[in-house]
Amino acid sequence: MNAPPAVGVLQALPAEHRRRLMRFAREVSFPQDTRLFEEGGRADRFWVIRTGNVGLGMRVPGRPAAVIETLRHDELIGWSWLFAPHAWHLGATATSAVRAYEFDAVAIRSLCRDDPALGASVTQWVGGVLAHRLQAARTRLLDLYAPYGSGSLL
Repeated sequence: MNAPPAVGVLQALPAEHRRRLMRFAREVSFPQDTRLFEEGGRADRFWVIRTGNVGLGMRVPGRPAAVIETLRHDELIGWSWLFAPHAWHLGATATSAVRAYEFDAVAIRSLCRDDPALGASVTQWVGGVLAHRLQAARTRLLDLYAPYGSGSLL
């Protein structure tokens, strides 16, 4: 079972920051089974899902990739674009047809540098998503690979 979704962009940012960020949005769509990015690849963009689902996965040596979380409406796809070295930490695949807003990472990082208040809002939002994703990854990997009855998650 997935943890509760992280707060979406529409609720996480102050209205003025949301308006400024959305000026950079480009509408895109992906057919089911499209690979959006691979672990280790260059994180040069990010998306906010409008419709559809995206599965986040992690390579596990000697095993098939582990699906960590399924993202849905108004959730952020990708956080690695904000933090150097700007390389994806997970992989992502459209598990249904997806419509999303796409953002150019370089442009948004520049916007954040030029407006420290907006930058702080975006960093706080993405940091919250990151914290949620790390917990989801931990929980999912324990579900998949910890010996049955090995103890609590704490």
